[in-house]
Amino acid sequence: MVSLMRGDESRTGSAMRAGTRRRLGLWARIVVASMTIGAVYGALAAIATGGASPLVGALVGLIQGAVVSSVVGGVEAFAQPTWPLRVLERAPFLVTVAVKALIYGSVIVLVVGGELGVRLVGVRPVQGLLDSPLAPLSIAMSFALTFAFIFLLQVSRIVGGRTLRDVVLGRYHRPRVEDRFFLFVDIAGSTSIAERLGPDAVHRFLGHVFRVASAPIDDHRGEVYQYVGDEIVVTWTADEGRRGAAALRCFFAMERALAGAARDFQRDFRHVPVVRGALHAGRVVSGEVGGTRRAIVFHGDVMNTAARLEQASRELNRRFVVSADALERLPPVDGLGLEDLGPQRLRGRDAPVRVFGAAAA
Repeated sequence: MVSLMRGDESRTGSAMRAGTRRRLGLWARIVVASMTIGAVYGALAAIATGGASPLVGALVGLIQGAVVSSVVGGVEAFAQPTWPLRVLERAPFLVTVAVKALIYGSVIVLVVGGELGVRLVGVRPVQGLLDSPLAPLSIAMSFALTFAFIFLLQVSRIVGGRTLRDVVLGRYHRPRVEDRFFLFVDIAGSTSIAERLGPDAVHRFLGHVFRVASAPIDDHRGEVYQYVGDEIVVTWTADEGRRGAAALRCFFAMERALAGAARDFQRDFRHVPVVRGALHAGRVVSGEVGGTRRAIVFHGDVMNTAARLEQASRELNRRFVVSADALERLPPVDGLGLEDLGPQRLRGRDAPVRVFGAAAA
C-alpha cells in the first residue's frame, strides 16, 4: 500500500475552509446582486421624484440593498440547522417561502421604511417611518425581490442549483458528450437496518444520512444526480472533479460528516451509518429528457461501470474503490492510501477494470 501522510486535523480544517468559502461565495453573490438592483432603483427613483441627484439616489439604494441582503443572505448562507429551521424547511413549500418572506419583511420595513440610506447619506431631513411617498413602493419592490429570491433558492434546493440553471438556460436541450466523474455511495448493511427499524423509521434514517452528506457534497462542488434507495449518485464535470481532487476527497468528507453526527444517529436510531463507495470517470452523453417534468440525464457505460464498482467494493471488502480511469484524471492527492487490487471482472462487462482500494491515511 502506498501512503502519503497528513493529519486528520489538516483534512478537517481543509473541509471547513471549503464549506466557509462556499457559504461566503453565496452570501457575496446575494449582496452584490442586491446592491446592484438597489443602486439602479435608487437612481431611477431620484430621477422620477427630482428630489436628489441620480448618483445620490443610487448611493441610498446601494446602502439599503447591502444592509437588507447582508441580513437575508447571512441567514440563508450561515444559519445552523437548529430545530426551528429544520421544522420550517420540512413544512410545505409555499409555507416555507411565505414564512421566510414575512420574517425578512420586518428587516425590509425597518431598513427601507426607516430610510436608513437617507440617514447615512444625509441628503435631506429624515421623515417618519413610511412617511416618504416612495416608501410603500420601495418596500413592495423589496418584498417582491426577496420573495423571488427565496422561491428560487428553495426550488434550487429541491432540484439542485446547477440543474435549475442548466434547465433555465437550455444547456442540455441537445445531447452533448462530456467527460465526468461519478461517485456512487451507499449505506453498508442497509437491508438489516431496514428490517430492524421499519419503513417509517428507515425513511427518517435515510433522510438524515442524506442531509448530513449534502454539506460535504456542496463543499466539494458535486451535483447530486439522484437518490436510489439507500444510494447517492454524485457527479462532477472533469474540470470540477479534478480541481483539488474534489471527486475523490468528497467521499472521505462524507465519512467524517457522518462520524461527526454519530451521537445523533445513535440516540435517534441506535445505529451509526457506515458508507461504502466507488469512483469512476469517463465520457457520457448528457441531455434533457421529459415533457411536463424535465430532467437532465446521463447515458453511457461509465454509469453502469460505476454501479458495478460499488457492488464490487463489497466483494473486495473495501470501503472505497477507485478505477484507474478516475485516478488518471486526478492530480496527486496527499493523505491518501492506495492499494492496487489489479484488474477486476465486473458483471456485465467483457473487459476487466483496474481497481484501487482507497483509504484516508
